[in-house]
Formats: sequence, structure tokens, C-alpha cells
Amino acid sequence: MKQSYPIFGAYKLLTALLLAAPLSACDNLFGQEVARLPINVISKPGQEVVKETTLQLQQGEELAIWSDMDMAYDGEAPVRFQVQILQNGAPYQQLELDPTEKNVTVGEVKTSVNDKTSWSFTGKSGTLTAPTSGTYTFKARLVAAPNPSLVIKKAELVLKK
Repeated sequence: MKQSYPIFGAYKLLTALLLAAPLSACDNLFGQEVARLPINVISKPGQEVVKETTLQLQQGEELAIWSDMDMAYDGEAPVRFQVQILQNGAPYQQLELDPTEKNVTVGEVKTSVNDKTSWSFTGKSGTLTAPTSGTYTFKARLVAAPNPSLVIKKAELVLKK
């Protein structure tokens, strides 16, 4: 005959609740992801790589713009996200974001040896507040200064509420 131990069931429930609490706290602190544009390659003349997403936003709603990056390079390798925002189909705003200029960073690992750098991070670059309710389309591409050593393993623009 198998014996039941009710205390272990309660222990499992408590453990599940304790593990879930930090995850919801992260959403409160860093926002909830609502869109991700996996660009992952540098656009060049004649080889444009543009990703887009469309969101319904309410007037006054704030959207945080994050970058999820993993790259390696020798020397310097300035990269930029160029973002065109359409409001209800009409041009609204253009942004150029340097993903390395961030005001919040999560999971950053940067190693530099003999002028060779490997760098991965998730960082918040800024916010956008919807002036009116409507449909907002975000079109983004990644551009970089010429550097043949630059390897983009991941370059994603992340939108969070």
C-alpha cells in the first residue's frame, strides 16, 4: 500500500509559487515583450534586410525599446538600428538607436583581448509614448560602419509594454 504525504504536495505548490514570483516581478521591472524584430544581419546597399511589426497602441501608452545583441569584432564596430515608425499607415517618426548606448542592461557579457571583442547583452535604449490611439508599424534594419571582422550572431529589436 502506497502512503500519501500531504506535506509534500504543499511543498511542491509552495516551490512553484516561489519560482513564479520572480518571473512576474521581471515583467513588472522590465516590461512585457509585445514584439521582437529578429534582424540578425547588417543591411548593405542593394541588400536591405528590414523586419517589421504592427501594434495597436492607446493614447499615452508607453513602449520600451530594447536591443538583444550578440556580436564579435576587432577594433571598433559601431552598429545602429534604424527604425521607421508609421502611425495608421502614415510616416510618424524615424529613430536611429545605438544598441550599445543603454540605460538598463540585463545579462551583459563583454570580453576584450588584444583588440578583439565579444559582446552580448540585452539593453533598453529608450521609450516611445503613443500620442494618439492607433495602429503603429515599426520597420527596422541594422547598419554598421565598415569592419570586415564584425560578426553579428544576434541583433534583435524588442518592444515591451
